[in-house]
Amino acid sequence: MADTTIKISDEIRDRLRTLAEERGLSARAYVERMVAAIPTETERAERTAKAIAYVREQFGAEVDDAVLREGQAWRQAVAERRVGSRR
Repeated sequence: MADTTIKISDEIRDRLRTLAEERGLSARAYVERMVAAIPTETERAERTAKAIAYVREQFGAEVDDAVLREGQAWRQAVAERRVGSRR
């Protein structure tokens, strides 16, 4: 395991510590868990390809470029909190 140093503001460092403590983790373990949970663009593309193949196989539905663009726009809107809500 390698040690890495990053420079962050005191405010963010304190927030990181608080978030980690609330979860019973060290700051290091919390950062590792968060980063491991975020897919890379390559991983997202692979997941998308698998999902499209599954839909085609299971439902016989054709997924064309227009449908993909619509889905990507919806996903972006959710990420930007323009649609959906947490209740």
